[in-house]
Amino acid sequence: MRAVFADTSYWLALLISKDSLHRKARALSESLRNARVITSEMVLAELLNDCSHRGAALRRTAVLMIGDLRRKMEVLIVPQTSVQFREALSLYEQRDDKRWSLTDCASFQIMRRDRMTQALTHDRHFEQAGFQALLRG
Repeated sequence: MRAVFADTSYWLALLISKDSLHRKARALSESLRNARVITSEMVLAELLNDCSHRGAALRRTAVLMIGDLRRKMEVLIVPQTSVQFREALSLYEQRDDKRWSLTDCASFQIMRRDRMTQALTHDRHFEQAGFQALLRG
């Protein structure tokens, strides 16, 4: 089964109908019905942080969406661990020439570990790290 990594920009685009990437994210979602979608607790924390200033309605919608994701068999949410944090911090430190966030670094490591090449994201940092950013093309 094909596996793709889902980043914050994808989840935001699905949540916010006025987002410029909403249609593209929905179309990708439809095309990936037979794929395994992998994301992380770090990505979902980043999503909730972004939604925190966008009003109570979007905050509630984000919480409901995460609850739905947790129940879907085709979605795997990688938990945050101390080891993951430490390894992401090491990559973050090594790549001080990039503007990669700690969440990006953890995502890249998950993708490498699971041999994924594609990410549901618009974040160009994924391309810098050698992955295909599906919302960019």
